Amino acid sequence: MGKHALGATLVAAGLVFHALPASADKLDDVLSRLEAIEKNNAKLANENAALKARLNKVETSKPKSTVAVEPASTAPPVSPAVRAVVAMPTPPRSLTAPEIDANGHGFLEHKKGNPLTFYTPGGEITGYGNIDVSIDDTTKSMTNFDLNGSSSPVGNFGWLPAIASNSSYLGVRGFQTLPNFPFNFVYQLEVGFDVSATPGLKQSNSNISDQVNGALFNRNTYIGFASPEYGAIKIGKTTTPYSNSTGGFNPFAGQIGDYRVIMGNTGGDNRVEFDTRLDHSIWYESPTIGGFQWNALFSPGQNRSVINDNLPAGGSDCTGGNDPTSGGDLPVNCSDGSFGNAASGNISYTNGPLYLVAAAEWHQNVNRQSDVAAIYGLANNGVFSSASSCQAVSNASGLTGAAGANFLRLCNEDVADEWAWKVGALYTFSTKTTVGAIFESLHRNDPAELQFINERQRNGTWLFVTQELTPVDSVSFGWAHAFAANGDPGQHNSATLTTLDGGATFAPNDNQADMITGTYKHKFGPNLTWYTAAAVTFNGPSAHYDLGAGGHGITTDCHDASDATGGLASNPHCYTGTVLGGVSTGIQWRF
Repeated sequence: MGKHALGATLVAAGLVFHALPASADKLDDVLSRLEAIEKNNAKLANENAALKARLNKVETSKPKSTVAVEPASTAPPVSPAVRAVVAMPTPPRSLTAPEIDANGHGFLEHKKGNPLTFYTPGGEITGYGNIDVSIDDTTKSMTNFDLNGSSSPVGNFGWLPAIASNSSYLGVRGFQTLPNFPFNFVYQLEVGFDVSATPGLKQSNSNISDQVNGALFNRNTYIGFASPEYGAIKIGKTTTPYSNSTGGFNPFAGQIGDYRVIMGNTGGDNRVEFDTRLDHSIWYESPTIGGFQWNALFSPGQNRSVINDNLPAGGSDCTGGNDPTSGGDLPVNCSDGSFGNAASGNISYTNGPLYLVAAAEWHQNVNRQSDVAAIYGLANNGVFSSASSCQAVSNASGLTGAAGANFLRLCNEDVADEWAWKVGALYTFSTKTTVGAIFESLHRNDPAELQFINERQRNGTWLFVTQELTPVDSVSFGWAHAFAANGDPGQHNSATLTTLDGGATFAPNDNQADMITGTYKHKFGPNLTWYTAAAVTFNGPSAHYDLGAGGHGITTDCHDASDATGGLASNPHCYTGTVLGGVSTGIQWRF
């Protein structure tokens, strides 16, 4: 019995040593105490036997229980030394086996070859981002321009230094394999943020937007299914296939000379209608077959109004951008470019250094009723805050007779489809010279009697060349041209004509423009690039194209410093015919 008792005691001591590592001195002390108990305490054998019986009983009834069982009152008392030994916790089971997936990878195990890719059970997750900050100096007028009898610009219309955060974002993307299914589950979560300014609502003295730069996942974000053989189907929000298809033609992306100053920009302002991101979209991305690849997207308008003057269901801004009160426009609703359903697609062909592309996009029932209010000289100025329809504006404005009737008719007519198409070609020569060109055609299906203010229908071209000087140095030059549009509603200093329908005025359609730009880039490493850029926009007498549209953190546009708010009381002054210019230098870290 003594041997058995000593053996049980040693086993219990072994548990102690596995669970709680001890020094050699402590081990000798414990063994000495156990041996003393065996020799000097005649009751130890009975205590051990009673304890063993009770432990066996508990183990049989509750095999997974870790609760210590106190001796019954009828059992012999257990000595403190033995109680201390058997009460020691058992070591946890090894965690190695449960953490290894079927492919032999641990959870969030780093994948070699990519510093930000990690394994997940049956998949991968990758972090990525872009941080771009620049120092700019830009002017809204490099030369004198014709005021045509209007007042001079308020405030500083000349050179202004600024620090800008340009298309900066962070994101994660990944995939999850699915058993017995030919597609992987894919996902992406992306958030834009501003390095140099505090996040908040986007507002200037000419417009206001309820979108917050820095709100979680405000950029391209989706879930879907993807397969190398069948392509991918995704749902969420994204830049359109029309936009993505010619991204490689724009080495100035996010700079003051971004090609979106003119390309895809129907009105010449800060918004780029046909190079944008669409919410609540579903799209398909094909695999590459024989060099061909295509994409197709559909975005439901989610607007209960047949003329799309309401906010879309689930949206924070009018479709196409801006708050309903932006710019003091009339009517006070989504009347400055809001649209319903949208569709976008492209097809491309790649063969070595050659890339060819064709793309098209359609916006349904684009509401531009505020253009009609503008040609009748009606601005909100906080006076018509409840005038949320053409009829309400007509009633509140005091327009009567032919002027009132004509205004109401033209205002109700100014809801029409807009669409665009483009073709492009890009080639990289053996000299490491890349040349690309795009022809684009923008359209608005206005009725004939509204063509005199249709500034949305025109053609445009883009040409660029990039020369790699060394493995880490390159230079690029670009030229964009906007042909004259069908018409022009006029701006603050436009040379105007009086129409025949009751007093409305409009500008001649000499609204052609050119933008030239150049940039030098130096790579400090595969992820870090320093760049210096310069750009100039030459506006025709009625044109008001800007600098920085499409991605630069600070745009240089046609507006002076009139009014501090971009909301209901705003009365912005836009000056046409100016020559805008600027220089910029910055750092871009892409990972």
